[in-house]
Amino acid sequence: MKTAKKKIITKAGRTRLRTDIKVGDEVMVIAGGNSKKRANKGKTGKIVRFVGLDKVIIEGLNMVTRHLKPAGPDKLGGKTPMESPVHVSNVMYYAGKIKQPVALTSQKLADGKKVRGYSDPKSGEFVQID
Repeated sequence: MKTAKKKIITKAGRTRLRTDIKVGDEVMVIAGGNSKKRANKGKTGKIVRFVGLDKVIIEGLNMVTRHLKPAGPDKLGGKTPMESPVHVSNVMYYAGKIKQPVALTSQKLADGKKVRGYSDPKSGEFVQID
């Protein structure tokens, strides 16, 4: 029996997979890529946007070259470097304090507010990020 993947509908009406990372979060690529062409594993960057259901674009990572056709006298063609999407399962939130990727969790505070954070690997205590 297949389990249904949980989807979220964003404000723009787009759907994506349920994940704890958000646009603007610092993430580290933990898997995927080619070691000779684009060695992205271990690199960090900020999430620019979500693409489709399960991919993210990370600022300055997974660069590819697109060949653009001239579209009139004011828009020139040529080679343009741009970011290519990375699957959500290949990235993890990067905690700058401890300089390593961590799994995000959520907790409710005493006043009932739900916050994101992670468990510190050394002490085991919850560290709030927003």
